[in-house]
Amino acid sequence: MAEVIAARTLNVLYIFLDIGFLALLFGILIWAKRYTAAIFGILGGLLYFLVDYGGFYLLLNTRTVAGADPFWFLLWMSMSYGFTNFVWIWLWLDRDGHALEWSILIVAGWFTTALLSQNFGGAFGTISIARGTGSYHGLMAAILFVGYAILCLYNIRMKDKGKRIDIPWILAIGILVQFGWEFVLLITGIRPQGILPLVVNSLLETNLGLPYIYFIHRAVSKRRNEDLSRAAA
Repeated sequence: MAEVIAARTLNVLYIFLDIGFLALLFGILIWAKRYTAAIFGILGGLLYFLVDYGGFYLLLNTRTVAGADPFWFLLWMSMSYGFTNFVWIWLWLDRDGHALEWSILIVAGWFTTALLSQNFGGAFGTISIARGTGSYHGLMAAILFVGYAILCLYNIRMKDKGKRIDIPWILAIGILVQFGWEFVLLITGIRPQGILPLVVNSLLETNLGLPYIYFIHRAVSKRRNEDLSRAAA
């Protein structure tokens, strides 16, 4: 497979607008008492930063940043997509009957932020970033295989159909969450490289973590409700 280059070009206004959207989303989560989702989102952002800045930028040298300080820019970007992605995943796994509403809220926020920054950000500086994937997509694929193999083997051994894991649902979450923001980046011109990053990243990059996140969500949900109260035994 050819090298997949995940690149973006955006202006500084986009960052300010996005921070406002993140604050709004966090406030809505607190208002709705989705405390566990909010905490998981923050932890997800920190994980993204560890991987992106520590792994891709410092260790592998596959991440480039032009027009901004790499540490602060990648901290913002990691918290931005890490927080929203992990919150969205957690809320979908909750199956609280409002997956559509949460999805519209998050995708509409991404879309609006991108378009507003393009309309009114002409006076702001421009930042360009890129990330090569050839040195680690194979490892990501291995992690994805192991996770889904665990789910498949679990279901094969489970005789009670009612206790089997809903693998199509987990696949849908893993693919559509990444697809959502990749699609917004593509159609708003922030990601200029065509559909290859959209397809490959949607199948792989967020999806590789879904089997493991599923087990984390199940373990936490057995002990705590979304408002952090103790779950019924």
